[in-house]
Amino acid sequence: MNICVFLSAADLDDRYTRPAREFAELLGKGGHTLVWGGSDVGLMKVVADGVQEAGGRLVGVSVDFLADRARPGADEMVVARDLAERKALLLAKADAVVVMVGGTGTLDEATEILELKKHGKTEKPVVLLNTAGFYDGLKEQFRRMDAEGFLPRPLTDLVFFADEPVGALAYLEESAGIR
Repeated sequence: MNICVFLSAADLDDRYTRPAREFAELLGKGGHTLVWGGSDVGLMKVVADGVQEAGGRLVGVSVDFLADRARPGADEMVVARDLAERKALLLAKADAVVVMVGGTGTLDEATEILELKKHGKTEKPVVLLNTAGFYDGLKEQFRRMDAEGFLPRPLTDLVFFADEPVGALAYLEESAGIR
């Protein structure tokens, strides 16, 4: 599978880097391709390193103003002219999406794929990897949206919440009929 991962490019501590590396190694060992923002810094680098070292492929989609941070040696690297084009290219190249820890950019990417799913514009599986409870508040907000009628589809149709990397990949593989 081509698995798009939305995540931070920040340098983070072990409670975030360890599970990210674990997910990356599972992805690579499973023969999957990482589709990601293309940066060779922070958590994005940790994941790309883990996938590549485990034998997986790397497909990056950078953006003009971050092209100087693009990872050399990726199997494929595209440079988009703006963030909107970058998101569109990331989603077009992906069979599935995993949202890992991140800031406003990651949140923007996550809500865009969920909005597309909500309106039936994609049926790609989406996993929110809730490392160290990072997304507990967002998970609660999504549940409230669901319970109070703000979502036209059940929350469970939009996103799968996983607390551990192995559960995230298992869900994606099962969704694709791999397991």
